[in-house]
Amino acid sequence: MTASSGRTGRPPLTEARKAEIRLEIARAAVELFVAQGVAGTTGEQIGQAVGVSARTVWRYFPSKESCVRPLFSAGIDVIAARLREWPPGLPLEDLFGPDLATGLLAATGPDGATGSALVRLTRTEPGLRAIWLQTYDEAEPAFARALADRAGLPAGDLRPMIQAAMLNAALRAAVERFAWSPPKTAPDATTGEAEVAETLRAALAIAAEGVS
Repeated sequence: MTASSGRTGRPPLTEARKAEIRLEIARAAVELFVAQGVAGTTGEQIGQAVGVSARTVWRYFPSKESCVRPLFSAGIDVIAARLREWPPGLPLEDLFGPDLATGLLAATGPDGATGSALVRLTRTEPGLRAIWLQTYDEAEPAFARALADRAGLPAGDLRPMIQAAMLNAALRAAVERFAWSPPKTAPDATTGEAEVAETLRAALAIAAEGVS
């Protein structure tokens, strides 16, 4: 009886592990970008920080700027799910409380510092700015679908599309305001979560008022 001729070697990575690697690369890229700038950072350096080759980095991302995409898009699904579960009569700003701020910060780093540093870089790094805006452009249809599902409306209905556009703009403005403003107090994880929640609530309250 002959031995099996089946394939041997490492088992294929699961989708969950691939997502973990993408996030590890993203966090390493941000730390390097903050320390030495985007122009001064190479794919080899990003790979070394994670323990993978530059070839692996490029397998997951087409450019070094795009390495940060997982940090930008981490909260889209969380927010869309929250919109679908939005109880009738609950003010929009109350839907985004400290617990959501905690979840969004945890997606970018242990204390949210990685995410805040990344958003600050979008002010001065055109490549990162493009990825930042593209992420919000992709988020808007997801928010529109969630709002349409909640209201029992077709996905292409104009009302959830307009609502999603206003929500999306308010969220981006709130995050940029928080990241670009000097901290009110000394850096602290709990304080950071409270400040993010406060900024989100203020922005969404304005959005809920509509245009008058």
